[in-house]
Amino acid sequence: MPVDLALSAQDEAFRGEVRRFLDDNLTEDLREAGRKTGGVFADVAAGVRWHKVLARKGWSAPSWPTEHGGTGWSAIQRYIFSRECTAVDAPRIFAMGLRMVGPVIMKYGTPEQKAKYLPRIVSGDIVFCQGYSEPGSGSDLASLKTRAVRDGSDYVINGTKIWTTGAHVADHMFCLVRTGTEGKPQDGISFVLIDSMETPGLTVKPIVTLAGDHEVNQVFFDNVRTPVANRIGPENAGWTVAKYLLEFERGGEAYTPNLYARLDDLRRIVREEAADGSGKLATERSFAERLAEAEMDIQALEMIELQVLSDLSKGKNPGAASSAMKIRGSETSQKIDHLGVEALAWYAAPFEPEARLLGHNAPTVTPEWGITAMPLYLNNRAASIYAGSNEVQRNIIAKAVLGL
Repeated sequence: MPVDLALSAQDEAFRGEVRRFLDDNLTEDLREAGRKTGGVFADVAAGVRWHKVLARKGWSAPSWPTEHGGTGWSAIQRYIFSRECTAVDAPRIFAMGLRMVGPVIMKYGTPEQKAKYLPRIVSGDIVFCQGYSEPGSGSDLASLKTRAVRDGSDYVINGTKIWTTGAHVADHMFCLVRTGTEGKPQDGISFVLIDSMETPGLTVKPIVTLAGDHEVNQVFFDNVRTPVANRIGPENAGWTVAKYLLEFERGGEAYTPNLYARLDDLRRIVREEAADGSGKLATERSFAERLAEAEMDIQALEMIELQVLSDLSKGKNPGAASSAMKIRGSETSQKIDHLGVEALAWYAAPFEPEARLLGHNAPTVTPEWGITAMPLYLNNRAASIYAGSNEVQRNIIAKAVLGL
């Protein structure tokens, strides 16, 4: 069972308010989008709709300060909200604006940039994607080669980005570019915003994943222009901005509400599926022990997350704890993925991407409760690599916490 949060009367009342709101506003088609999510985010159109529903209530930015449209919730209230949403299959919104670039603009942006972008991020009127990784520059991000040269009041950008999640559906991008060549590689990087994915010279090409999904892309820049006024922070100081953003990518949102929901899905599979053709997996001791171990991993991670959420609510950045969250969250997710595929056995094998389309109700080989098991297993192989590989995260902890 999830850890008992020993809620106060005020927090119990808040949970009741959240449940009533979800009952009244989370429609069946939105729940379907949540149930059928086999990758990082739910169906984008459904996610945007849900984002706007939350924005009308004033609940789209739980971690933001109230002066920028946030909720002012405590760490426990934010956690309650996340747990209640995942429990009823609310779709995961495409949150690169809310979770990543929004906090960066708050800290490093000019007053004009804050006024231009933050309200539209909160409302869901603009959708950002992330231009960080390049071919040959992933975990070694400082080696990036995409070049930006000043031409009057613009930067002219040439190069390419890869593994760009949602570039085919986003309308904005935040991007790391090389503006200088002197000194260390980190010293010549700038952080810029691109206001339209339809900008002349910008081309998005799909990358289809092992699960058959189109979530990531390669983006090409051929003399793409963006105003110098769209740079966040000083020129050649983008490495500091980029590292700050990555703390929020790794630790700005709790993993455990989704992991608890995934564990419930796994338990349903275990109740339904046989062990070697005789009896149920639920009664198979070795599998039950591994299931219990996964639950203990989630509970341990939950304690880290509650501390990070508490720090965020006090205006602190996650720091090295975000690396611990990323390691534990991604590896526990992969453990649950493995158990889900193992439990389904041969029923996990059929390739049925149409089964996850919204509105699809034709018979499938894989049972309804298992249609996301294999896509999650395949897509989440990358979870221990993106946002900085787990090996890099262990190095960060060694330096920041252990002083090595």
